[in-house]
Amino acid sequence: MTRPFLFCILFIISFLSAKTQTQIDGIIAWIGKEIILQSDLEKAYSEYTASFAVQDDDDYERCLVLEHLVFTKLMLHQADVDSIVITDQLVEEALNRQMNRYIQYVGGDARIIEKHFGKSIAEIKNDMRPIVRDQMHVEEVQEKIAANISVTPSEVKAFVNRVGVDSMPMVPATYEFGHILKTPPVSEAEISEIKARLEGYRERVLRGESKFATLATLYSDDPGSATKGGRLGFMERGVLYPEFEAIAFNLRSGEISNVVKTRAGYHIIQLHERRGDAIDISHILIQPKPSAEEQVRVIEYLDSVRQVILNQKMDFSEAALQFSEDPNKLSGGWVINPYTLSTKFDQESLDQATFATLNKLIQGEYSTPVLFINDDGVTSYRLLFLKSKVASHRANLVEDYDVIKNAAMEEKKTKAIEKWILNKVKTTSIKIHDNYKHCDFVTRWEIN
Repeated sequence: MTRPFLFCILFIISFLSAKTQTQIDGIIAWIGKEIILQSDLEKAYSEYTASFAVQDDDDYERCLVLEHLVFTKLMLHQADVDSIVITDQLVEEALNRQMNRYIQYVGGDARIIEKHFGKSIAEIKNDMRPIVRDQMHVEEVQEKIAANISVTPSEVKAFVNRVGVDSMPMVPATYEFGHILKTPPVSEAEISEIKARLEGYRERVLRGESKFATLATLYSDDPGSATKGGRLGFMERGVLYPEFEAIAFNLRSGEISNVVKTRAGYHIIQLHERRGDAIDISHILIQPKPSAEEQVRVIEYLDSVRQVILNQKMDFSEAALQFSEDPNKLSGGWVINPYTLSTKFDQESLDQATFATLNKLIQGEYSTPVLFINDDGVTSYRLLFLKSKVASHRANLVEDYDVIKNAAMEEKKTKAIEKWILNKVKTTSIKIHDNYKHCDFVTRWEIN
C-alpha cells in the first residue's frame, strides 16, 4: 500500500474516532471559519505513528501531520468561498468505492472492519459520509488549481534526468485478465421455500412468538448486520438497493414489510424509527443458493468451453461473447479495474481468491472453473484467462511511460498548489498556536 493512501486512511479513521469526542479541548489553529483542536492533532498523529511505525514522539512528524490538517482546512475554506457543491449521489459512489477498497485491503472480509470499530458497515458508512464529502471538496479545489497543468514528453524526460533512474517509483506486479462467467440457476422451489421461510419469520414476530432481532441473528445471510440482530441503523436514501428503499421508506414505525427482492436476495424489513430524512431499520436477508447439481452442471459446462478454446476452435474473446453471462463480454470479456477503469490490476485491487488463482497461471494460460461470489453475494463460477503479468519493477520510460508521466504531473501540481497556498495565506485569516509556530510549514507558507 502506498504512503498517500495510508495517509488518507489514517485521517479518515482519526476523524471517525473524533465523532465520539465529547471533551472540549484547546484550539490550536484557525483557518477562516475552520478550526483544528488539539485532540484532532493527537488522534491523527496517533494513527500516523501506528501506520508508519514512528517509534518516538517525533516533533517533526507531528508538525507534518498538523501541516496536512491545516492544508485540508484551507481547502475546505476555499470550497466554501467558491460555493462548491458535492451531490449526495457522488458522495455515495465515492463512499462505496472507498469502503470496498478497505474491505479488500483486509482480505475481503467486512467483519474484520466491523469488529475493529464495533459497528456494522452501514453504521461506519454513516460516520464516514461527511468525512468523504469533505475529502471530495478538497479534491475539487485541488483540481481547480491544477486544471490547466500538463506535461510534455520533453518534461517527462527532464523529470527522469533530474530525479534519477534509481529514484523512479516502484511499479507493483500487475495482471490483465479476462473471464467467462456463468451463474448456476436457482430453482423456483428454492425461491418459494425462501419466501415461505421469511413470511413465517414475519408471522412469528407479529404473533409475539419471536423477536425480529433473534431471528435475524439466527437466520440472516447478511454477516454485517446478523450479529447485531439485523440492525442497519439510520440510513438515508441512495444508500441501499432501490427496491429495498422503496419499501423501507414507506413503512410505519414498528411495521414489518412483506418479502422484498433485491440483487442480494430476499428480505423482510422492520422500521424502528424515522428521524428527518433517515430511517432506523433492521432486516433479515436470505440468499438463494443453487443446488449442488446445478453447480456441477455449470462447472462441467465451463470445462467444455475451456476445451473448445484449448482446441483452438474459438479464441477467448469469441468464447466470452458467446458463453459468458458477464455484461463485459461485449468488450472481449476483459475485466475492468473499478478503481482505475483500466484492465490492469495489482494485488491490492484483487480479492484474495482471484489473486491466488492468477498468481499460479502462466501468461496466456486458462484456469479451470473457479468459484466466484460477487459483491451482492451471488454464487457463480468462471474461467480466468491471464492475458499479461508484469513483475514488480522500477518504472522506466519504455514500459511505464504513463506512470512516470503521472509522477512528473504530480510534481508539477504540487508546485502549483504550494504557489497557490502562498498567495491564499495572504488573504485568509490563519492563526497557529504558539506551541506550533516553529513548524516548518508556518515559515514556508509565510503564516503570520
